[in-house]
Amino acid sequence: MKQNFLRWMVSMCFGLLSVTMVVAGDHYKTVKVKAPFPMQPIKIFIYPEQDFKITDFGAVPGGEVNNTQAIAAAIDACNKAGGGRVVVPAGTWLTGPVHFKSNVNLCLEENAVLSFTDNPEDYLPAVMTSWEGLECYNYSPLLYAFECENVAISGKGTLQPKMGTWKVWFKRPAPHLEALKDLYTKASTNVPVIERQMAVGENHLRPHLIHFNRCKNVMLDGFKIRESPFWTIHLYMCDGGMVRNLDVRAHGHNNDGIDFEMSRNFLVEDCSFDQGDDAVVIKAGRNQDAWRLNTPCENIVIRNCRILKGHTLLGIGSEISGGIRNIYMHDCTAPNSVMRLFFVKTNHRRGGFIENIYMKNVEAGTAQRVLEIDTEVLYQWKDLVPTYEKRITRIDGIYMDKVNCESADAVYELKGNAELPVKNVQIKNVKVGSVKKFVKKVSNVENVVEKKITYQMENHKD
Repeated sequence: MKQNFLRWMVSMCFGLLSVTMVVAGDHYKTVKVKAPFPMQPIKIFIYPEQDFKITDFGAVPGGEVNNTQAIAAAIDACNKAGGGRVVVPAGTWLTGPVHFKSNVNLCLEENAVLSFTDNPEDYLPAVMTSWEGLECYNYSPLLYAFECENVAISGKGTLQPKMGTWKVWFKRPAPHLEALKDLYTKASTNVPVIERQMAVGENHLRPHLIHFNRCKNVMLDGFKIRESPFWTIHLYMCDGGMVRNLDVRAHGHNNDGIDFEMSRNFLVEDCSFDQGDDAVVIKAGRNQDAWRLNTPCENIVIRNCRILKGHTLLGIGSEISGGIRNIYMHDCTAPNSVMRLFFVKTNHRRGGFIENIYMKNVEAGTAQRVLEIDTEVLYQWKDLVPTYEKRITRIDGIYMDKVNCESADAVYELKGNAELPVKNVQIKNVKVGSVKKFVKKVSNVENVVEKKITYQMENHKD
């Protein structure tokens, strides 16, 4: 890992922040994103200049008529014609799930509102998706793409689901917890995914808002999101793409802003997140299910983003069993309050690895922790289900540089595992205006490098 530290220092000295764009063939342009690690150029599909307006396929505005079939017909026609834009004009358009096909850009014109029903029956039949790192068949996500290439959502319009039913489902009564136990057991014992049918009875596993599953060349650009039943944007086992200029606000239960899971080669830039849970999250599946898939999450850059509210600015885990590496967040702000700026979390069931995670140039308001590593985060799963197999996560290479925070309960708390200690954590140029509880606590970590940490202690108690 000495080479990783050297690479970190060299990359920071040269300020690897630039982006160049070149043409790559007739149908793609390529964005080269420099980072503290090797990263393949991101391919952006150039959609054919042909539009398919949903009104031409029978869509009716006003928010009363269900336009699911009209939108599906427009998407099908666009796909069969070789691709282009499926255009949602200004107005309110009620719909059920939107299922993408390859080479389709769903374009939300300014003042267009795509309003999704909250009737669970509209989201059947069940589709292949996942729930907190476990693959299953569940209610269709509101916007869903499976094994597509070149898919996009763009424009200045808004995605705004009706939330009545989903808010009721935010609660976790006994039938829901039993469903989670059932899914966990099936995934832990390698029951085929097709047999994990969760959209039944009172299981009430809420659907994602956007779930792109096993897709290539994704673009999300310019639109607004107002609320979500579950995780807001979930890019699952996707290869390549860009997320930019989004205005995301969702304050419900499990309303992460954007989750990358077992995905690779993405740039996120110039987005605003206002969340009821973590803001930007990197994941890689849970336990046996992810060991089966054996797909790391890697090569992701997040920059120039603003987090107005969220539990965590950058969260790594806790579903990390496929491994996470080469993540770089820089030049982001969290001006109000978050629980943690940078949170690496796993537990003794996960296995996998976390390596080469970088945060640089961050301005923040208040936080409980500026940096935290916790190797025993289990949430409600601690007593709900057993440990089928113990595997410790290897964590090696966590880097934080140039972070200013107005106040925090603590600067950093690093809780490694005694069986496999965390290695190589570098914290430099961190300034905290007021520290309320303690400066640092470290256990089971090898080679913590600390440089130029400044703070004002408030009511210090060791």
